[in-house]
Amino acid sequence: MDENPICGGYICSIFEVKMRCPYCQYHDTKVIDTSHDSHGGIRRRRECLRCKQRFSSYERPLLATPLIIKQDGAREEFDRQKLERGIRIACAKRPVSAEDIERLIGQVEVELQRLGKAEVSSRVVGDLVIKGLKELDQIAYIRYAIVYLRLDDLYALRNEIDRLLLEKK
Repeated sequence: MDENPICGGYICSIFEVKMRCPYCQYHDTKVIDTSHDSHGGIRRRRECLRCKQRFSSYERPLLATPLIIKQDGAREEFDRQKLERGIRIACAKRPVSAEDIERLIGQVEVELQRLGKAEVSSRVVGDLVIKGLKELDQIAYIRYAIVYLRLDDLYALRNEIDRLLLEKK
């Protein structure tokens, strides 16, 4: 097998790249289980053939996401990790699973791709997140809304909470 300097792995065929063990860096693992999610991703449970540690890998299709137009007019690439950090901060110390957070991030990303536009406003991303958090956890929603909706004082915060309570009835 030839080492490929571009991907750092060992190519055993034209289509397959070996997964390195994150524990011992051994280049060969076996797949124990494979599952698919609703966004076209594939989760594989793996076992290292050297150290016998088990770990999961996640494969997802890389589709084009639009450039994000910030409020100041600057444009930047969509950053999945940045989105994840913001959502995790809102969900800190809440009963929201990592799987639920990943699902929300995936939903936002898929919706941006479905728009089929080269550029979208950061408000579109924020609106998608705020909608998802409202359904996921109302406290996380309020935390995110404080920054996103600029709830600058207690009256604005109380109005938003009152609106949530009315929607719940």
